[in-house]
Amino acid sequence: METVLTYIPLDVALIAANFDRFLYGVWMTLNLTFLSLVLGGLLSIPMAIARASGHAVLNPLVQGYTYVFRGTPLLVQTYLIYYGVGQFEVIRQSFLWDPILSSAWWCALIAFTLNTAAYTTELLRGAIADTPKGEVEAAIATGHSYCSRMRRIILPSAFRRAIPAYSNEVIFMLHGSVIASTITLQDILGVGRWLNGRYYLAYEGFITAAVLYFLIVLCITWIFRSIERRYLRHLTRRATTASSDAVSLPTAERI
Repeated sequence: METVLTYIPLDVALIAANFDRFLYGVWMTLNLTFLSLVLGGLLSIPMAIARASGHAVLNPLVQGYTYVFRGTPLLVQTYLIYYGVGQFEVIRQSFLWDPILSSAWWCALIAFTLNTAAYTTELLRGAIADTPKGEVEAAIATGHSYCSRMRRIILPSAFRRAIPAYSNEVIFMLHGSVIASTITLQDILGVGRWLNGRYYLAYEGFITAAVLYFLIVLCITWIFRSIERRYLRHLTRRATTASSDAVSLPTAERI
């Protein structure tokens, strides 16, 4: 009787035995990613307003900040914060060193927050600048001050229109979080690298990490599509109505 050998390209049993480490990596990745997105989003709102308003002092400062953090790799920024700031004696002696700047987690969070804040600032600045003039003029006509217009008219409209572009920033930030594994943090990729190095594997850890990232991105995409259907429904209806009207018109009138 011939023995039938079944070849399995992945060591599934080994992955399952260490899956608790991957779950910890998922928690670490989501923790860093979404905390940095929240903090970066809060920082980006006043900076986007300053950029859109063309303030004589704040606009150049914010513009310089966004150029620096959008023009340099996130890996370099993380290394400068994690390895670089500790070279200065004044920082090592300060109150920020022991609880914050000496910790890899805090350094990663700071780098990720500053990076995503720069991108979100420019994203919101464009959304604010693209606010329909009719909405702004109507707000002025009804007696709204600048702060009132920004708070009640411009920012809510800009936030809604920025949703599709911001979903890409969330996914990019999730992918960029793999840099945390280079400064000793055990995120998803860090666990995958540990698994491969611990058991001398070629790709089990990387494939598992890739599948986990893929599943997270699917969830993020579904969440943002739900948000778009809720808050951009009026734009979809407007586009559908305009398309129906164009189809119903005679060819000569459309020309």
